[in-house]
Amino acid sequence: MLLPILRRLAEMLFVMLGISIVVFLIFFATPGADPSARIAGRNATPETLAQVRHSFGLDRPLPIQYVKVMEKLFVTRDLTSFVNRGQRVIPAVIESTPVTLSLVLGAAVIWVVFGILVGVVAAATRGGITDRMLMFLGLVGVSMPVFWVGSVLNLVTQSRFHNTWLFHWVPGLGYTPLTQNPWLWFKSLVIPWVTLAILYIGLYGRVLRANLVEAYQEDFIRTARAKGLSETRIMFRHALRTSLITFVSMFGLDFGALVGGGALLTEVVFDLPGVGRLTYEALQNLDLPFIMATVMYSSFFVVVANAIVDIAYAWLDPRVRDAR
Repeated sequence: MLLPILRRLAEMLFVMLGISIVVFLIFFATPGADPSARIAGRNATPETLAQVRHSFGLDRPLPIQYVKVMEKLFVTRDLTSFVNRGQRVIPAVIESTPVTLSLVLGAAVIWVVFGILVGVVAAATRGGITDRMLMFLGLVGVSMPVFWVGSVLNLVTQSRFHNTWLFHWVPGLGYTPLTQNPWLWFKSLVIPWVTLAILYIGLYGRVLRANLVEAYQEDFIRTARAKGLSETRIMFRHALRTSLITFVSMFGLDFGALVGGGALLTEVVFDLPGVGRLTYEALQNLDLPFIMATVMYSSFFVVVANAIVDIAYAWLDPRVRDAR
């Protein structure tokens, strides 16, 4: 088991190296894209541009620029913003990470529980009214954009019905750290969790339902029935376990992408100071150091999530384990 883990770590480092080079070249070597012009501002004189290039090392060869940026990003960790002078990139990303983790972890618990529930109930009642109703609601959940759902929930809970008994407990927009006030942390994240989870409940429920229906056509299910096992036992001990492979694969990729900044719209709508909103602000200002740092941060979580998915594959499906 040690060799696959080491191989996965080597692949992770290789992927991150490739991503760092591509991102650096896009922002620093694209023809017509001059970072010093963005830093110096509009109507900057040639002397000012030359001074900016020299002070930020942008007048040096690209390989040296790349090494210097990576050194500041990962070794000395003193890379600073090109827009807000003196603001250090790494501390800002580290400070935003707990917010994003809180948002994504809570939403993931909701969408996994309800996604499995929807998929199992729909497959168990396949062809019936319950199955059709759940699939219809799942399609509605998938079809609704996250920013629209968040805006509607904000309107309902923060404005129109905030003073009613149903939503008077909802705090104002923003984030309270878990260590500062756990109860307020929970209340401030419930609505964002639900907003983010709605899309994935519909998606995962529909996918799991399709996999379960397909699994029921397999020979091992017929064998289990021939042995006299109950439908409940067949569902949870045989069909569900093999059907979860796609579910787990999707979860790993989606979770990694969301922790890496994919929850951007939810964070912006609910004014949560996470990595997604940090990326959003950096893109608005074309703040290259912040964009590079958040892209590297995102790639790290996606690659780690892939590695975890591979391990989960081996646990769920003995054929995968035996093939190694």
